[in-house]
Amino acid sequence: QVHLVESGGGLVQAGGSLRLSCSSSRDPMSVYDMGWFRQAPGKERELVASINWSGSATDLEDSVKGRFTISRDNARNAVNLQMDSLKPDDTAVYYCATARLGYVCGDRIINDFGSWGQGTQVTVSS
Repeated sequence: QVHLVESGGGLVQAGGSLRLSCSSSRDPMSVYDMGWFRQAPGKERELVASINWSGSATDLEDSVKGRFTISRDNARNAVNLQMDSLKPDDTAVYYCATARLGYVCGDRIINDFGSWGQGTQVTVSS
């Protein structure tokens, strides 16, 4: 298990931006492909962005393409999600997770992910 901590959530108006960060002070993240998920009340948890271990491959869910960017800084043991042009529909708890061995960047099977952070709330007001 990798101990992950998300930060950067908050309340923002529609059209605004937030930058989420996922880090671990205890475990190296650089060997893992990573994903950012979100879960809105009453909805299933969904993958919004994924990145491979080196950062050379990324994938975004269709509804966030052109607005969100996933990146990583392995030297700082962090994976980031830059969220621009936020919409009320983006309101959710956002989680980062490590992918299991054999994961293919872009696959959206939640069981492909092993360790999870505690989540950070993002609320977008209209």
